[in-house]
Parts: sequence; structure tokens; C-alpha cells
Amino acid sequence: MPKLKVRNLSNAEVGEINLNDEIFGVEVKYHLLHEIVRMQQNRKRSGTASTKERCEVAGGGKKPYRQKGTGRARQGSERAPNHVGGGTIFGPRPRSYDFSPPKRVRGGAMRSALSLFASEGRLIVVEDFNLPETKTHGLLNVLGTLGCEQALIVDGNDNEMLRMSARNLACHQYLPPEGLNVYDILRHDQLVMTRRAVLDVQERVGRSLKSRRAGA
Repeated sequence: MPKLKVRNLSNAEVGEINLNDEIFGVEVKYHLLHEIVRMQQNRKRSGTASTKERCEVAGGGKKPYRQKGTGRARQGSERAPNHVGGGTIFGPRPRSYDFSPPKRVRGGAMRSALSLFASEGRLIVVEDFNLPETKTHGLLNVLGTLGCEQALIVDGNDNEMLRMSARNLACHQYLPPEGLNVYDILRHDQLVMTRRAVLDVQERVGRSLKSRRAGA
């Protein structure tokens, strides 16, 4: 079971925490990370692109010109796709791009993302994230002290002061443990978690891992 040093907001070591090998020490499977990021990106697509078929465009009530005697190719409607302003063949229609990978794939991707950051030294665990006041500048100073340039901060949902201080940051983001996801982890350089957030994530991910094993 790997151990990670716990720091305070002044970047001083104040203890250690044991990380679960099955969550923070697994083999990183990049194809799972790709699959889940693609899923999350697809869910953001509006899917509202639409074109009109020949039965939906205006006009075309009669033949453009007579069938014979003009020397031109016969035409039956101005709404045909070969006419300017006519319908579109096989154009885009409103659709959903969403797809849902199996639970074991989603769980495996989360464990791979956490293990990747832990193995590369980009996981920072702090004892707590109790700020003295709700100030964005103060939070930036703390993150600079911790050596974070673009960090995802994870702490309990009740830390309103941290949430309010981080909401206007361009390069950093705050999430509660229940909102932690693969895409937001990977798009940041560091993952900053409080001790209680680590324990909460280990419990949540471990619970899904146990249920999968029980089902198998």
C-alpha cells in the first residue's frame, strides 16, 4: 500500500496517508481513458445540425419545363437535389451522440486516471483546505505555494468558502468528491485533494469495485 505525504496550505509536511493499491496503484489503461473522455465530450455535443430533404423545401409544385422538345434533360421537380435550392441527400439530421460504456470501463478509467497522477507525482494531498476568507487572490497564493499551475481541487461539498473562491479561476477548478470525473482530472496538471476527499473517493470507487466483483 503506497504512502503519500500530507501537506498543509503552507506546503509543509504534516503527516502521511495510505493509498489503496486497487485505486491509486493500478496499471494505467490509456484506451479506457480515451473511451471515457470521448463519451464525456460527445455528451456536450448539441446534435442539432439539420438539413432539408426534397420533401421539405419550398417549391416544386409542377415540372420546371415540358418533358420533350427542349433538348435538355427531363426534370420532374425543382426540389430535386441537382437543382439550386433543392433538397439535400443524406444530410445531417438532429441526433444524439451519447453512448454509455459499461460500469467496469468507467470504473477502470477512473482508477487509471488516479493512478496516473499518483505515479507521476501530480497528486497533492493536503490536510484540509480551510481558507481564512473568501478571496480568489488568496486561493491563488495558496495554490502557488503548493506549486500548482493548473490544478483540480477536490474537497467536501460543504466547503463553501473554497467553492466561492475558485469559481472565477481560469486555470483551476473545484469539484466535490461526488463530481470527480476522468475528463476534468486529465485536463489539469495537478490534482489537489484533501485527506477527507481521498478517503471519500477511495470509499466510492472501492464500493463500485466490490459490487462488480460480487456480480462477477
